[in-house]
Amino acid sequence: MSDNNSVSRISAGTVIKGEIISPNDIRIDCVFEGTLKVKGKVVVGNTATIKGDIICDNCDICGKLDGNVYVKDTLGLKDGCVVNGNLHIRRISVELGSVFNGNCKMMNEGDFDKISGNDAARKPAVAPGVHAAPAQPHAAPAN
Repeated sequence: MSDNNSVSRISAGTVIKGEIISPNDIRIDCVFEGTLKVKGKVVVGNTATIKGDIICDNCDICGKLDGNVYVKDTLGLKDGCVVNGNLHIRRISVELGSVFNGNCKMMNEGDFDKISGNDAARKPAVAPGVHAAPAQPHAAPAN
């Protein structure tokens, strides 16, 4: 989890639909339908059911997930989890008793940045060596 101990927790019994974007770690123990984008660790608790995609730095899945997972570093599939979807990860840890149905693609940090949108912040607006054309003065219309 992150250095500053900022962890958002969504408890069992809660139902959320939409998109969650967080700069901090998050633990989900509820029913969630949508997309999670987290710059930290996501923990999908034993009681959680997620229908949607997860994009994060690290992830541990203990509950149920129907969707794709994009993890910058390490994904942990814990005993008792059920994952139906595709994994795009750098590293994976799979415990006995976990269930995974889908494809797994190993990727590097650059691949993750392209998928997560972090790539856009690093690219210059104009390609190196290319200069934007200066604005042309407007000529007065001829009579």
